[in-house]
Amino acid sequence: MAKKKEDVVDTAKAVANKVVKAVKDKVAQVANDDATKEAVEAVKEATEKVAKAVKQAAETIADGDYVTAKIPEGPLAEKWNNYKAHQKLVNPANKRRLDVIVVGTGLAGASAAASLGELGFNVLNFCIQDSPRRAHSIAAQGGINAAKNYQNDGDSVYRLFYDTIKGGDYRARESNVYRLAEVSNSIIDQCVAQGVPFAREYGGLLDNRSFGGAQVSRTFYAKGQTGQQLLLGAYSALSRQIHKGTVKMYTRYEMLDVVVVEGRARGIIARNLVTGKIERFFAHAVVVGTGGYGNAFFLSTNAMASNGSAAVQMYKKGAYFANPCFAQIHPTCIPVHGEFQSKLTLMSESLRNDGRIWVPKKKEDAEAIRAGKKKPTEIPDEDRDFYLERRYPAFGNLVPRDVASRAAKERCDAGFGVNNTGLAVYLDFKYAIERLGRDVVEARYGNLFQMYEKIVDDNPYETPMMIFPAIHYTMGGIWVDYELQTSIKGLYCIGEANFSDHGANRLGASALMQGLADGYFVLPYTIQNYLADQIQVPRMSTELKEFAEAEKAINDKIDKLMSVQGKRSVDSIHRELGLIMWDFVGMARSAEGLRTALKKILDVKKTFWTEVFIPGSRNDLNVELEKALRLADFLEIGELMARDALNREESCGGHFREEYQTPEGEALRQDDKFSYVSCWKYQGEGQEPKLLKEKLEYEFVARQTRNYKA
Repeated sequence: MAKKKEDVVDTAKAVANKVVKAVKDKVAQVANDDATKEAVEAVKEATEKVAKAVKQAAETIADGDYVTAKIPEGPLAEKWNNYKAHQKLVNPANKRRLDVIVVGTGLAGASAAASLGELGFNVLNFCIQDSPRRAHSIAAQGGINAAKNYQNDGDSVYRLFYDTIKGGDYRARESNVYRLAEVSNSIIDQCVAQGVPFAREYGGLLDNRSFGGAQVSRTFYAKGQTGQQLLLGAYSALSRQIHKGTVKMYTRYEMLDVVVVEGRARGIIARNLVTGKIERFFAHAVVVGTGGYGNAFFLSTNAMASNGSAAVQMYKKGAYFANPCFAQIHPTCIPVHGEFQSKLTLMSESLRNDGRIWVPKKKEDAEAIRAGKKKPTEIPDEDRDFYLERRYPAFGNLVPRDVASRAAKERCDAGFGVNNTGLAVYLDFKYAIERLGRDVVEARYGNLFQMYEKIVDDNPYETPMMIFPAIHYTMGGIWVDYELQTSIKGLYCIGEANFSDHGANRLGASALMQGLADGYFVLPYTIQNYLADQIQVPRMSTELKEFAEAEKAINDKIDKLMSVQGKRSVDSIHRELGLIMWDFVGMARSAEGLRTALKKILDVKKTFWTEVFIPGSRNDLNVELEKALRLADFLEIGELMARDALNREESCGGHFREEYQTPEGEALRQDDKFSYVSCWKYQGEGQEPKLLKEKLEYEFVARQTRNYKA
């Protein structure tokens, strides 16, 4: 929640008075035991604490409003256990009296709905697809991280926490990231108990492999289908609760607004995608786990139905949108192959375990390959530039995604790219096949190789894969506090839809970890702290004026869209937006480019509302209407991303401002100015949003310049 500067001053005074009292008590004690030295040290420590409190108050007065996250006191490793030991609970009989809406059935949504149902709450679960099994979580390939240290290679909960903080370029909340690392081991136990077929070593123990940004093997995997297998595990748990009657499933429904009654989330408005009917639903609390907004770029690795509309709806009702400019570019995607392409395909980061990334050392070789006069297999090893191994010898091909993506862009911009466009690099398994044998490589990555061959019509066992960076994941999202509650009471946001765990760059195999951590092991605790005070609240009628007003606003919006009847298809306008986003808000950004993007996005928005054509009826199955509603929200997100990127005058993680880089071309942070979470508050249609800030105070980790070279 946001606090006024007067509140901060009062807090600082209270802290100062408390410390002064402690000093006086210590002095009184000294009079008895003559521990003079200890008293002096106590005074020094007290003075430092008072100074820090006053400084924070002064900074807040200078900055205006700020946001607090309700982080528990105490040592980092004890915060979560202390929270659970003192939180409020809801007894079994009262749980049956409370309704919870969960929007989304991916890993976060399905695990949350199943867990809340198992606890005894009445859960209404909304699925945009015809089955939870079709959620985009199914597309995750490489694995899920956990600090089990089965390889005995030095891993620990702290190391997973530190790698995640460092990988996010020190722009994540310390306490949330440690909790994520802490519960990671429980996720593996849960999934094994569900029957998830993780890969195993010859002796039967669970196997691990390495992912970017880590020097240990902590990634658990199920061939190249980890997301699918984890989702089937969550789906089985969810199906059990549906059968028991604790969860009611609504398939082919899309949330179009959240209903707020007297400052609390009390339900949603959803559209039946089959009939077109707009319906109202009440709940004592609402949980949103609808994924990220990467499709604002049109071409991304996300499923076609993935969208950011739920986030925009929450934002417009008062939830803060945090760090919208933090979008991840994944380095290993199949390159764009035509102007009529509707999405991109990810090739798992796990391939970087055994594949080596290179481009020709000589420009004439790169030019010959682009012209079709030379094949990559004709380039001898001494003429291949394994640029990641050259630039980052300590991590090699397993540097974090933002680092690998920028390095690929740099080589292509310098004229060494391949493919007929020059926008690709090679991922080569020749060396792994020579070292391990084709059978071993096929056992590890066979389904990925098969997918690549079907799309590209090239055999990756014989010819190097071609890859290029593409939009994949969004670290930004709806702001949540330590309890995963948004700035609206009773409204929770989980998984990729929130901002909380990954900072400016997500490490590979951490998305599945966060989704299941939130759904299985965090939200079921924290939501009870809120619901414990709601047991006396009766179920409200959906005839309340707040429900009626929300539904009317949706109907008016749909009527306005249907009445345009212009000459442009939804996809053509969305593609235009996507090109602007990629060119100006993509891998490299500049103040000039971002200002251009803001102007162009406004032009596209005007075009959309005056020239879009939506065929068919609103009262029926209408895919074009679905896409139009989502595009209206993507236009809002695009503008917010550009505005946030323009405000953040530094480079960190996936946010790379060309003006802020080291002489070697690496990201250059400005910790003294931008060590905060950007929290954007909606101010109304046509008005600039207000920037609030959550200070990122690091008590247990020292910020450093990321170094993957040594």
